[in-house]
Amino acid sequence: MSTTAFDVVVIGAGAAGMMCAAIAGQRGRRVLLLDHAEEAGKKILISGGGRCNFTNTGTAPERFFSGNPHFARSALSRYTAEDFMGLVARHGIASHEKTLGQLFCDGSARAIVAMLLAECDAAGVDLRLGHRVTGLGRSDQFSVETDRGSFSAASLVLATGGLSIPKMGATGFAHDAAQRFGLGLTEVRPGLVPLTASNDDLPLMRPLSGLALPVEARCGKHRFAEAMLFTHRGLSGPAILQVSSAWREGDQVLLDLLPGADAYGVLRAAKADRPRAILRTVLAGLLPQRLADALATRWPDGPIANVPDRTLAEVATSLSAWPVAPSGTEGYAKAEVTLGGVDTKALSSRTMEARSVPGLFVVGEAVDVTGWLGGYNFQWAWSSGWCAGMAA
Repeated sequence: MSTTAFDVVVIGAGAAGMMCAAIAGQRGRRVLLLDHAEEAGKKILISGGGRCNFTNTGTAPERFFSGNPHFARSALSRYTAEDFMGLVARHGIASHEKTLGQLFCDGSARAIVAMLLAECDAAGVDLRLGHRVTGLGRSDQFSVETDRGSFSAASLVLATGGLSIPKMGATGFAHDAAQRFGLGLTEVRPGLVPLTASNDDLPLMRPLSGLALPVEARCGKHRFAEAMLFTHRGLSGPAILQVSSAWREGDQVLLDLLPGADAYGVLRAAKADRPRAILRTVLAGLLPQRLADALATRWPDGPIANVPDRTLAEVATSLSAWPVAPSGTEGYAKAEVTLGGVDTKALSSRTMEARSVPGLFVVGEAVDVTGWLGGYNFQWAWSSGWCAGMAA
């Protein structure tokens, strides 16, 4: 079987891969973009409820998890959220900003995929879908064997993402390939994922399934003020997905059910102003009824005037720092991203090229850089893909 030669082969037609291929093609490189799926950008299509939360106006290196917190700084500054917003605008895609700087398409996420495919097409990128890679090698060039042909190139870009959402075709391909070329991996685990409750907490949480409320979730130095959702298995919602990336087995998560309020002060005021009010009723004025009823069972019910201040202090602590010790997470099936990946020590922060393997690049979710919820991971895909595309 003959081998077809290119300048750059990009494996993975997702966000980072399409961006990288388009940029390399714009520089006059002969680019091959491969994917085992029959459709490009499948994770883009399901993101943001089908509207693609494609970036965040608050993008900053501090909003990413990594073994090296400074690694993302160069790429994020070289290709910014404003740069991608400009690309979206040039393609006439209407968008809007939701809470916390999150930018979404007004219409379908398909507009973003169509935009990236149009950029690739205009740059002369050869896109081949339904190609399963069966072998990789390197001598004077990189060789890529697939079930539908053999290819060679001076540069190889690994852009196949992480392990999250396996039903969308996610695999550990990029991690395995990087290791084959001698690059190190950090520990990988599910990120932006619902947390499962311990046997101690589940009896209280399960009857609350479907109930949502604003909270501040804290784990270590990390704190996120957004909505939380009780599920039949534990906790979900944006605040929990966010804090899950900081959580490790054995850690405690503290939940502030009255974010921004002085819980003890509120209860003391109720005791002074409404001494005959039942504690359960007071709690129901602060929290959703079902949650108030569930928490009220922890203390003797009766007029708040009869509740000692030390007990009010206990109630206040439960409201402002409710300790939860999750038993685990819902795993990669429900995780939006993969934490960890190719060790940043192995890569140039400016180009994403492997220091020990000239011509090899790793971009996007496969790298040990994981953003907060809210468009940050897409921005990392655009930025890292752009950097590799400028260098490959």
